[in-house]
Amino acid sequence: MCEGNKFQLGSIELEIIDTPGHTDESISITMKDTNVSEDVYLIFSGDALFAGETGRVDLYGESEKKRLAGDLYNSIFHKILPIGDHVILCPAHGAGSVCGADIREQELATIGYEKKNSQSLSYSRDEFIESKINEQLYYMPYFDKMVDINLKGPDLIYRLPELKVLNVNEVKQLNNGGAQIVDVRKPTSYGGGHIPQILNIWKDRLPTYAGWMLNYQDPIIIIDEDGQSIDEVRRYLVRLGYDNIYGYLGGGFTKWYTHAEPIEKLELWSVQKLREKQNEESLFILDVRKIADWKTGYIKGAHHIYLGYLEEELDKVPRNRKVVVYCNSGYTSTIASSILLRNGYVDVVTVLGGMNAWRKAGYLL
Repeated sequence: MCEGNKFQLGSIELEIIDTPGHTDESISITMKDTNVSEDVYLIFSGDALFAGETGRVDLYGESEKKRLAGDLYNSIFHKILPIGDHVILCPAHGAGSVCGADIREQELATIGYEKKNSQSLSYSRDEFIESKINEQLYYMPYFDKMVDINLKGPDLIYRLPELKVLNVNEVKQLNNGGAQIVDVRKPTSYGGGHIPQILNIWKDRLPTYAGWMLNYQDPIIIIDEDGQSIDEVRRYLVRLGYDNIYGYLGGGFTKWYTHAEPIEKLELWSVQKLREKQNEESLFILDVRKIADWKTGYIKGAHHIYLGYLEEELDKVPRNRKVVVYCNSGYTSTIASSILLRNGYVDVVTVLGGMNAWRKAGYLL
């Protein structure tokens, strides 16, 4: 597809705009309804412009960042923004995506809204390029899989995979055989009881963190509360290229404990309890947020390891102390806690509400 190519779907006209910067091949697509007007009313902005953020420019390496940052500036300021303040903005990614440093939790915006509320759109060209060069972003293992798919094309699956409904004994056998078993329930449910030694990623965080935690070879088994969220989980994983989803425990975690199988619990603390015990030497307080979040403030005495790097940096986490894990809200810290439990740590705590609750409680950093 080349800039200026147009596609007609009834009265809807789509037009390609080259918007390099995130990559050299990045495009955006404008939309008109010619029955109403010749004006653009919506743009799919790809990885160029998000809600509150712009695309990352580091995927080709350090030596290319300055060039790509300049290209991205031109794409945004000379091609996207001039289309009009009224135009609806539909980015390719939302909050939590690592394709931008700090994307807002808004699915849609307008160009005018972003011009008014996005700091990066107030920069001069030099300021914009400097800010992009200095961004500190994470590179997920999943990116390598996406590069391979983009080069060779995806495997054709024709339809979503049919997942096997597994009984308790089958899950136990697969677990012993090296399957990747993922509990997709919320932190409070996981904390109250879970299958020992398995990973927890709440289902709404799967699009963000599955690419860090799961490989593309070993079969994936899903554990939810009662088997009702499997279709949603399957969609998330397939979109990330996981064709190795094998099945799920029929009846969910309920089936596990009603069969009198062993369970583990994860200790859950409020921010008030952490505040009370904050200065005890027996604690190792672990912050697993992004480095950008850490720089905005952290709990006194905390140590920082980003969640995506935790498993490879376990040597920095002592095994002879109570490890108290926090993030922004409690969801990411529970993922981290499950990683610690899976790797033999026995005294692990997750802080519900995390830094958001800590600040709302009025505690000093």
